[in-house]
Amino acid sequence: MKAESAIEPLKKGMETNERFSLIALSHVEFLRPREKLLLIEALGGAAGLFELSLAEIAGLVGRRLTTGLWKPDEILRSAATTEDCLTASGVRSIFYWDSSYPPQLREIYDPPVTLYLRGTLPDSGLPLAGIVGTRFPTGGARTAAFRLGFELGTERVGVVSGLARGVDREAHEGSVTAGGYSIAVLGNGIDLVYPESSRAVAMTILERGGAIVSEYPPGIPPLKYHFPARNRIISGLSRAVVVVQAPERSGALITAEYALDQGRDLYVHAAGLAGSTGAGTRRLADCGAPVIRGSDDILRDWGMAPGKCAEYRAGTRSADSAPGRKQTHAFPHGMAEGERLALMLKEEINGACAVKGGEPFWRT
Repeated sequence: MKAESAIEPLKKGMETNERFSLIALSHVEFLRPREKLLLIEALGGAAGLFELSLAEIAGLVGRRLTTGLWKPDEILRSAATTEDCLTASGVRSIFYWDSSYPPQLREIYDPPVTLYLRGTLPDSGLPLAGIVGTRFPTGGARTAAFRLGFELGTERVGVVSGLARGVDREAHEGSVTAGGYSIAVLGNGIDLVYPESSRAVAMTILERGGAIVSEYPPGIPPLKYHFPARNRIISGLSRAVVVVQAPERSGALITAEYALDQGRDLYVHAAGLAGSTGAGTRRLADCGAPVIRGSDDILRDWGMAPGKCAEYRAGTRSADSAPGRKQTHAFPHGMAEGERLALMLKEEINGACAVKGGEPFWRT
């Protein structure tokens, strides 16, 4: 059964009580997302679910359920608290059949029934690329993640990642530094930026018109098992996923598996292939994942001609976009290192570029 068939009883509109019941359903973690959709289809809505016993729910989903977490009255009280929090904080909830729900996410096997959102979801025509990797990348992979996010931002391709330290955060920072669009997907309640060290980039994502999303309501902590589930949303939102660097048993490899299952393009980055930190990346490459060095490789694979990134590279920028004008180096050849660093700092202070790993990235 296709998941979208579950929305037929509801897609013409919902009453307030039904939306409240769906918020309550987001507090029920022992049910899988696809099981929630099946229950909605079977019951003609979510409201009737809270009148059932655990045994009745198990019969409908076809799976034995042995949990002490089915306490409908407590769950409904939690939903009321969530509604109050949404009203006070400006966070929105969108549901599977809403027109604003990302259509590419709706296509996956187990889409979240409810998404909590801060910021603005992208126009449906904006291509999105997921960029993921280890929390402890090498220096080269860290710079590569920033560069790829920056290049995609310059090319008007949105970046999706998980806001974790390391590759995820570098990719987000690169994207927003270029003025690009970025979506951060959380593995905890929408009210908490985790880790705390990512708060600054999270705020910048929102300031630049991006979004922070989560399937978890406010107050839900960042539990370990949330993050593999979060990864299916990263790949589900994306047209392609790039694993920049991943050791064996990395969570980024789970995202890669989801990407393949969901029919997304999967790439690995050349900067993340070496050493034990790149063991997982190498395995993906050995299994056939194309190795890329920058956004041009992705765009060409999509049948799109690279544009601005051909002119704006680390350390160089176009002197003029008019035909016949030659590309010039921002810093003349032969310049003393101290003078070059001083000029680079001046340009960075003026907002003309951002410096990462000792390299300037020029803003358009």
